[in-house]
Amino acid sequence: MGYIDKFKRFITNSKRVLRLSRKPTFLEVRLITRVCLLGVALIGLVGFVIKIIFTAIFGL
Repeated sequence: MGYIDKFKRFITNSKRVLRLSRKPTFLEVRLITRVCLLGVALIGLVGFVIKIIFTAIFGL
């Protein structure tokens, strides 16, 4: 299988994906935004707790 066949298969698969895709509804966008913000806040909180622990232990 050469590069031309791989490229043709990629184009065919890309067309199939674009035909099946649709624009997300407002509710879906809002849900995705909430989940992402919750994840960012959770990671920030974990980092803050680790920093507090290290400051208490090592006095940095």
